[in-house]
Amino acid sequence: MFTQILDPTGNLFLTWLVALIPVVLLLVLLAGFRLSAWLAVLLASVVTVVLGLWVWKMPLGDGMLAYLYGSATGVWNVDWITFWGVMLFNTLVATGAFDKLRRWLVQQGTRDVRVQTILFAWAFGALLEGLVGFGYPWAFVAPILIAIGIPDLDAIRVAAIANNAPVSYGALGAPIIALATVTAGVLGMNFVDLLPIYSASVGKIVAILALLPPWILLYLVSGSQGMWSAWPLAIVGSLGYIAGQLPTAVYLGPYLPDVIGSIICFGALLVLLKLWRPSQVLAYGGAPVTGDTRAEAHGLSGRDFVTAWLPIAVLVAVVVAWTGPWSRLPSIVVAHFAVTAESAITPGAQIGAVFNWTPFVAGTAILVSWIITALLLRVSMSQVKEILATTWSQMWGACLVGVFIFGLAYVFNYSGMAGSLANSFSKIGSAFIIVAPILGFIGVALSGSNTSTNAMFGTFQALVGKVLSFPVLLLPTLNSVGAEIGKPIAPQTASVGVSTSKFVRNEGEVIRHNFGWCIVLLVYLIIIGVACYLFFPNIAVLPGR
Repeated sequence: MFTQILDPTGNLFLTWLVALIPVVLLLVLLAGFRLSAWLAVLLASVVTVVLGLWVWKMPLGDGMLAYLYGSATGVWNVDWITFWGVMLFNTLVATGAFDKLRRWLVQQGTRDVRVQTILFAWAFGALLEGLVGFGYPWAFVAPILIAIGIPDLDAIRVAAIANNAPVSYGALGAPIIALATVTAGVLGMNFVDLLPIYSASVGKIVAILALLPPWILLYLVSGSQGMWSAWPLAIVGSLGYIAGQLPTAVYLGPYLPDVIGSIICFGALLVLLKLWRPSQVLAYGGAPVTGDTRAEAHGLSGRDFVTAWLPIAVLVAVVVAWTGPWSRLPSIVVAHFAVTAESAITPGAQIGAVFNWTPFVAGTAILVSWIITALLLRVSMSQVKEILATTWSQMWGACLVGVFIFGLAYVFNYSGMAGSLANSFSKIGSAFIIVAPILGFIGVALSGSNTSTNAMFGTFQALVGKVLSFPVLLLPTLNSVGAEIGKPIAPQTASVGVSTSKFVRNEGEVIRHNFGWCIVLLVYLIIIGVACYLFFPNIAVLPGR
């Protein structure tokens, strides 16, 4: 069995620099040269393999198997779920169900910019993030906000900041799936068993984080006076989302926290608006609205209302039945492949590069949801072909990223590079609790993907935690949530988010506009992380350990 080398250069600082090369190269290619994500990750993965063979003395055959198993895991555990999630979303758009849902929601509020911001940027944005992610919440929400009088640049910022909290559960849980996938071998657990534990750990941090953004959103659209006069919207908006997100994350896994959180949030807000409304209807900037303050009628029949919500109901029902703790479907393993190495961080322990082919993973549940939805909405074959073509055009690059980033991550871990990097960073000591979310923030700000950031840094964060005897899931969890907060300043996310605005190819202006509030939220997360480490360490531990 291959035994990893902790300090292959004989100099801790030099080993640290060499181990950083794949990470730095990837970020430079993405942020500096603006290469397509799939090409940047492919080039970085080639360099990672070469360094693993040359410097860390990784066996060629086993190293190639580790890359192959990582790539297969990326395809089956991540690409399979995100592709069918986008297929489902595009089906809603093509059949008009999405537009009916939007029109119904517009009619539920008044013309008050604060009500519409919490309904659309916060609750509807979380629904879109949970279904599809990849910057699409900005692209769909920003035009709605512009239509109600928010200037383009400010509307994009509101959509982006509102998108912060839901990102870890975006695209039907892809970032959490990535985190569990790359750290399962390090933590000595099966991926299927680890996934709900990570979901719960991240869910608790996200629930605390989600308390703040609604207040920021109200302040951004109406100023401090408008924010305080609409305080019930902030409280009900945050607690409504948390009431759906947190129990789902803890008890049902990472697939539906955003979807169910947004639905509960909608319900709570609509009940609130039946009982209370702001005493004065405000436009953007806090100016009072004159004339008719009612929202335009949606013009939908009862059948249209059912059509609008039916796909979401089907998705929730199928995924809950398929992936809940009562179901054994996701744990059925048809084929198992693995190569192992002896850990340099924990002598005697083994680091595995594993691929389990489990045909009934959550992606298959999304496929079944899509088939049922297509039948119920009577989607024609010509529409199916058009939807498939649209989805493939949108997703082929992201799918290739899934292939290459997980191959890279598996080799980075298997060769010993992650262990060497963790050993170097552990010299920071307990202060690393501050560094962990910052690394996630920087990673996603440059890569544009929470999923890729978790794949790249998840193992490293877990190993640092082991060396420093941190609660075992705390650092990877903070990595994922830190990556949420960096999304509004990620060029690749911004390029999608501005695609429906006049800021196309002017992402830099949007990123500068978003930056200050991202730093505020990052500081808030660091405070949460330090508090959890000092006072609530059991928030991120493995059961029985």
